[in-house]
Amino acid sequence: MEFKLGSGTLTLPSLHVIIMAAIIIYLLMKWSKELEMRQFTVYFYFLISAYIMPIFSRYSEKDGEFQLMIPIGFVVVFFYLFRSERYHRAKMKAAVLGLGIAFYQIIRHYTG
Repeated sequence: MEFKLGSGTLTLPSLHVIIMAAIIIYLLMKWSKELEMRQFTVYFYFLISAYIMPIFSRYSEKDGEFQLMIPIGFVVVFFYLFRSERYHRAKMKAAVLGLGIAFYQIIRHYTG
């Protein structure tokens, strides 16, 4: 969506991205209230678990570049929470939500 404002233009993301962002913010706020202390850590677990990284890259002149992406942030957060004494369901929920965003990023990487 674009809005013309005088000599400039305000460009907003598409509607489905805005709706997803609103739902994610609502869920993270709800889950952060479940923690008694350090409520902001839910946001960190979400952001870290949404990180994707290529583990294999190949270039050919015929096909171009191919990168195999994995959600490495979720793997790190999952094993940290699995071994940690500070495990809480809200943190794992935020990590799984981050995994969903990571899958969305991977799909966009391969289709776009």
